[in-house]
Amino acid sequence: MPKTLILVFATFFLICNSFAMGNDFKSEGTNLTVETLTQQKDIIWGFDFIDANKIIFTERSGQLKILNLVTKKVETISGAPKVWEQGQGGLLDVRMHPKSKQKLFLTYSEPVDKDKGTTAFASADLEGNSLKNFRQIFSAGSPSNEVAHFGSRIEFDDQDHVYITVGDRNDRPKVQDKKLYIGKIMRFNLDGTVPSDNPFAKDGQKEIWTLGHRSPQGLSWRADKKQLWEAEMGPQGGDEINLIAKGENYGWPVVTYGREYSGPKIGEGTEKAGMTAPIAYWVPSISPSGISFYFGDKIPKWKGNLFVGTLSGSHLRRLVLQGDKVIQQEELLKDMNLRFRNVRGGPDGWLYFSTDQGHIMRIKTKG
Repeated sequence: MPKTLILVFATFFLICNSFAMGNDFKSEGTNLTVETLTQQKDIIWGFDFIDANKIIFTERSGQLKILNLVTKKVETISGAPKVWEQGQGGLLDVRMHPKSKQKLFLTYSEPVDKDKGTTAFASADLEGNSLKNFRQIFSAGSPSNEVAHFGSRIEFDDQDHVYITVGDRNDRPKVQDKKLYIGKIMRFNLDGTVPSDNPFAKDGQKEIWTLGHRSPQGLSWRADKKQLWEAEMGPQGGDEINLIAKGENYGWPVVTYGREYSGPKIGEGTEKAGMTAPIAYWVPSISPSGISFYFGDKIPKWKGNLFVGTLSGSHLRRLVLQGDKVIQQEELLKDMNLRFRNVRGGPDGWLYFSTDQGHIMRIKTKG
């Protein structure tokens, strides 16, 4: 991997810190504020917009809910799948179908037997406050009692495909095996079928789009460049931002900038022929979770920037890009002392995020 990749301590990158004073802060000279829309009692893992006035969101314990942005009322949706609520497992991401206001997609940890789980992907119809016609599209198999690294984000491109991420479940030998789903990104058609041009139909599983991923909790479509970007956590360091391309191998656990939590190196080093380098990486870890490109019109200086929710980093990180290179990074809202789980631009042009402390919040200009 090239030595010009980003390290957070590298002096040749401009890294700015913007600390919130209460709920007010500045970025690029713009006065901004954070508005709390709701606070629940559980981790809000995923969220999406049903329309301009309603947000659908998941709680990791298994609840699927709707927040009305006008009344601030929260209602529970019946019919959510049973989840394996263990460790990092539970009800994970939710996305509305890009061409239907009634259909949605979910990822979750599926219970297998009494003490095992795996990552699953499903669709359903939203009728009022109920799910109907629930259908599991995909199960990652390889169930285990390991309670970490399920993934799993959902994202769409502009050609009627939907992608999901599956983590390595701390089962490293399976990540490089194209016949298994562990540590991969999958690609489907919007109807749940598998595209005929997926890369590994002849020598692996037909759903797989890329491999070599550890704990991928961020996925975002860059509309202006027609690119899919991904974020994943390393172990002791080695968190990555990757530009996802058909059939590529992103290295885990063969190459990584991370180390074992006990200190030793992992794999064969930081680069190897045939394995794709990250666009950016961080040592020490910031634990990137949800990511989103901002293309709203309300904060012009942020347009085209990539926002990264961080968990152990306890901040929202703004990445300024020039082409496909990160040229500036800014830490936002660090003094709020939150774990930023997901981030997404809203139909109103503002930026929204959710936290492990149960918040859904909105960033907007002050005044």
